[in-house]
Amino acid sequence: MKVKLLVIGKTDSGALSELISEYELRLKRYISFELEIVPDIRKSGKLSEAEQIRKEAEVLLSRVNPGDKIVLLDERGRQHSSLDFAKYLQQQMNSGIRQLVFIIGGPYGADQRLKQKAMDSWSLSKLTFSHQMVRLFAIEQIYRAMTILKNQPYHHR
Repeated sequence: MKVKLLVIGKTDSGALSELISEYELRLKRYISFELEIVPDIRKSGKLSEAEQIRKEAEVLLSRVNPGDKIVLLDERGRQHSSLDFAKYLQQQMNSGIRQLVFIIGGPYGADQRLKQKAMDSWSLSKLTFSHQMVRLFAIEQIYRAMTILKNQPYHHR
């Protein structure tokens, strides 16, 4: 199974980008992983929030293949412990899907069509984080889950 993290817009912070890259490299030792960054919607300052969310959803959904399983990172999604998330990833690997796509929308949230296409939703916390920081947290948690599944010492139980 391949795991893809699909996001809108580049990361503005160099320090955050370095950490994301580090965990991306670590993760690739365990699983086929791709971080796909979709460019920001052009002229978004002239669009309403609802129009921007709709356009972002169109672009994100165009990057998903038929048969991919979509998991939307959403504040109303299901929360997992790290151990439970590792079990969830193992179940997905065992299910025979070719690609699991985690989607992080833009700063205003996700369009209803994107929520409907998602087969699952995942919340990292009840706290609110910037959508750029969520990238790091998501990659780190996927990495942590893989180390748990491989019985590596990264996660201390």
